[in-house]
Amino acid sequence: MKINENTMIKAIMAGVYIGIAGIVYLSLDNHIIGALLFSFGLLVVVTRGYFLYTGKVGYALPYEKGYLIILLKTLLGNIMGIAAVAFLFRLTGITSIVTAGQDLFVAKIGNQWYETLALAIFCGMMMYIAVDSFRKVSNDRAKVIILMFAVMIFILSKFEHSIANMLYFFLGDVYTLKAILYLFLMIIGNAIGAIMLNLVETKLKKSV
Repeated sequence: MKINENTMIKAIMAGVYIGIAGIVYLSLDNHIIGALLFSFGLLVVVTRGYFLYTGKVGYALPYEKGYLIILLKTLLGNIMGIAAVAFLFRLTGITSIVTAGQDLFVAKIGNQWYETLALAIFCGMMMYIAVDSFRKVSNDRAKVIILMFAVMIFILSKFEHSIANMLYFFLGDVYTLKAILYLFLMIIGNAIGAIMLNLVETKLKKSV
């Protein structure tokens, strides 16, 4: 697979929009509306062709030459974009949202590691459904609705989205070894969930 020279830029922009969506979510007391508005971030990513790790990782298998590099660049770019949003927002002085992000992340890493892994796998599944449906469903309204519902489901069910959680990580300055290890666990879990669904669907198509 050819590695586009704009991969890093597209990944950074995806991180920026997911970061903005996360801030909107933190700013609202109503979690249902917050989850709905969070889907704005993913809608921008998929409609503009930006690169989001949780949207790309599901297609890592079967292996295609160069795709691993794209994934690594995508992950790095997402981190850079979402970190920039977090650091810039901290300058606004809106401490209530910063504190909300910190409290949310601290609660997340309070789970047992296997609980976090399971929640990350479920999130990976929802993200794959959202992105793959947007790519393949022909009806424009249907693909948007599926994407929005998938996002709302993973947020309201407290599934672990590795990139979104990095916003809360950077907002709260939770720079501990445990926090970093849990983020890696979420990254792995998201990959497992997305790749698993893709492999199942690929096998089903071949058997038809």
